[in-house]
Amino acid sequence: MFKNVGESTLDEITLEKGFYVLHFQNESKDSVNFEREIDQSFIQMHFCLRGKSKFLFNNGSYSFDVLDNRSILLYNPQRTLPIHLEIQPKTTLLSLLISIEKFHSLFSKESNYIPFLSDENSNKKYYDDTEIKPTVLIVLQQIINSNINSSIRELYVKGKIYELLSLHFQQEENIAGEYCPFLVDEQNVLKIRKAKEIIISRMAEPPSLQELANEIGLNLKKLKEGFKQIYGDTVFSFLLDYKMEHARKLLESNQYNVNEVGLQVGYSTASHFIAAFKKKFGTTPKKYVMSLKQ
Repeated sequence: MFKNVGESTLDEITLEKGFYVLHFQNESKDSVNFEREIDQSFIQMHFCLRGKSKFLFNNGSYSFDVLDNRSILLYNPQRTLPIHLEIQPKTTLLSLLISIEKFHSLFSKESNYIPFLSDENSNKKYYDDTEIKPTVLIVLQQIINSNINSSIRELYVKGKIYELLSLHFQQEENIAGEYCPFLVDEQNVLKIRKAKEIIISRMAEPPSLQELANEIGLNLKKLKEGFKQIYGDTVFSFLLDYKMEHARKLLESNQYNVNEVGLQVGYSTASHFIAAFKKKFGTTPKKYVMSLKQ
C-alpha cells in the first residue's frame, strides 16, 4: 500500500502475516499524524533516519521522542500499544511490526542473549532506545531507496529486513552478558529519560553525576547502570556524542562561526572544541564547513 498526502508519504509493505514494514517520509512544513491499532502480540521497532517523531500513549498523557539516528524497540505482552505517531517536518522514519511468534521463529537459537525471548522474561515488557548502527543505517537506506520492479520488491525488502534484524541484534561478545533491560523498572526508565533530557538541555554546563542522580531521585549506581542499559553508553559519553552531533548541525546551518558553536556546546576554548570535533568526525570544524560549500 502506498499513500501520498501532499509532501508526506506512507509506504506500507506486508512481508507476510504478522510481519509489516512502514516507511514514513514527511517533507512538508507541518507535522503529520499516523494512528494504527496493534495488539500486544507485536514487537514494534522504529528507526528514525533523520528528523524527529513523537509517540503518544494514553490519549497523549505519556509520550516519548524518537530522535535523529536513534531506534526504539517496544514490546508489552501485558497491554496493547496502539501506534499514535506525530511525525515532525523533514523526517524519515521506518517502522517494523513483527509478531512475537514470527520473531521467535527467526531468533530461537539466540534466545539466550535477546532478553525478551527467554522463558523468564516472556511476560515482561521491554523497552530499548539505541543509536542506529552504521551497518544498520546502510540497510535502511537500501530499503528506502529500492527502485525495484514491484513484483520482486517485497522479496528484496524481506531479505533486507532479515539483514537489518541480524545486524541490529548482533552484540559484541564482551558486552553480551551486561545488557538486560529488565533490570530497569518502568519508574526508573522515566527517571533516566528525565536525566537524559536534563543533560541535553544543559549541555553547555551539565550537572555532575551525583547532582544529576539527586535531581531525578535515583542513587548514583542505579543512574549509571540504568543509563547504560537504556542508551547503551555512559552518561557523559552519550552527552559528548550528542554535543558533537548538535555542533555539526549548528555548523551546517551556517549561522554561527566555530567559536560560537564551541561555546554553545560547552567549550570555553576553541582549541578544545576543535580537538573534540576532529576526534569524532575525523576533520576540523572549518574543513567540515568548507566541504559543505563545495
